[in-house]
Amino acid sequence: MTENKEQQEKVTEETVEEVETEATVEATVEAEASTETDATEVEEVEEDPVAELEAKLAEEEERYLRLRADFDNLKRRTQLDREAQAKYRAQSLLTDLLPVLDNFERALNVEATSEEAQNMKKGIEMVYRTLVEATEKEGLKVIATEGEAFDPNVHQAVMQESDAEKESGIVLQELQRGYQLKDRVLRPAMVKVNG
Repeated sequence: MTENKEQQEKVTEETVEEVETEATVEATVEAEASTETDATEVEEVEEDPVAELEAKLAEEEERYLRLRADFDNLKRRTQLDREAQAKYRAQSLLTDLLPVLDNFERALNVEATSEEAQNMKKGIEMVYRTLVEATEKEGLKVIATEGEAFDPNVHQAVMQESDAEKESGIVLQELQRGYQLKDRVLRPAMVKVNG
């Protein structure tokens, strides 16, 4: 019986050893598979930061290009504003002088009967011419009216009259002189238009 027991113990030991060996083999296989999986995950982890950095770089480059375009647009607008300021620098002064020009014209339209009045009219005329020359140097121009086609950009129609001898839409009479500074209208001309 002792031999039987010894044999049973031997078989049991061999079975335990086989089971342990199988478990060791399985553990080794799992460890190798795990190592391969870990290596793949490490490669993926290493690729993700590179892709992330490339995406950030592309985003920053796009942001830089937008900022550069905004800066160029601002620079261009500033330059255009400076040019417009230089071109129309006298606009405020000339606008304030328009009533003065109107008053000079009214004074020159008055009939001078006496010699003293004629001399005064000549003096006023000289001052008026000097003022007109100074404003013309700054770019002030009189808007053409009588006989011209009505242009709503530079003319303001305040009256309409029918004249069969002239075409429709032609300016018949100037009621108040209009002025423009270079290409900008300071005051439209008030006119009577043929209807």
